[in-house]
Amino acid sequence: MRRARRAVGRLTSERGRRVLGWTAAVCLVLSAVLSLVVVPADAEQGVVQRLMYVHVPTAWIAYLAFAVVFAASVAYLRTRRTRWDRLAEASAEIGVVFTALTIVLGAIWGRPTWGVWWTWDPRLTTTAILFLIYLGYLAVRRLPENPARAYRWAAVIGVLSFLDVPVVHLSVLWWRGLHQPPSVLRVQGPVVAPSMLFALGFAVAAFTLAYLWLLATRMHLRRVEERARSDLLREPVARVGKEAPN
Repeated sequence: MRRARRAVGRLTSERGRRVLGWTAAVCLVLSAVLSLVVVPADAEQGVVQRLMYVHVPTAWIAYLAFAVVFAASVAYLRTRRTRWDRLAEASAEIGVVFTALTIVLGAIWGRPTWGVWWTWDPRLTTTAILFLIYLGYLAVRRLPENPARAYRWAAVIGVLSFLDVPVVHLSVLWWRGLHQPPSVLRVQGPVVAPSMLFALGFAVAAFTLAYLWLLATRMHLRRVEERARSDLLREPVARVGKEAPN
């Protein structure tokens, strides 16, 4: 737990955010060059297959973000420290955005390959449910007026909501649908060409750095918001103290 606190502190420091931002930007540019120029197009799907280098990383970031929500929620329930709630909230917001991107990119990819923008495929359906679950998580955070109660409710929901993540991932194995089964994380080994696999792995790493930068920036903004609210609450009290007769 102490190591995790130190890692979060370094990540959200001004230097940490700056280093992460520049590193993520450079890696994303290199990833774009790899996926659009260096790696050849797929023999069957053609150019549209290049969406894989964005679609798969966005799905991975959604999984990662919600896993962080789960871990941070457990940590908050154990310690009641606000820093863990900041981490959970920031990661949930990013996860919702990347889940939406995953659905949109999947629809763009599905139109030329399946012939439809949307179908009630098990993977698509469970992903849509995941998106709605975490939208509800963010909405619940705004309900209680007492911050401590809001943090506690959110932490419980953050733990329970993660149950849908393995369902989404394993849906292509449990039910039949249009979505292809895993082609990288397989017991028999990947079925992707080595050059494509390298470009995909690099894209996942680049998007992970971008996620860390977004996470650090959002947590920093949350701290700024908390300080601003605290200053606003103290100002009327100080004013009343000055106006009180001696």
